[in-house]
Amino acid sequence: MRIIVILFIIVILASLGSALYYMIKDRGTTERTAKALTVRIALSITLFVLLLLGFHFGLITTRL
Repeated sequence: MRIIVILFIIVILASLGSALYYMIKDRGTTERTAKALTVRIALSITLFVLLLLGFHFGLITTRL
């Protein structure tokens, strides 16, 4: 589960970086920045849901 979370975070950061690149390069003339940010939001929501499901089904436990 830890590897999946790390991979999701790396892909989310890559999508954020590509959005920054498109924003600088295109200067607002295309929709690539919005699409990259949409992908980032979708990945973030998916990661959040996976974390909730993992906790619910006992794949993720809390350490006290």
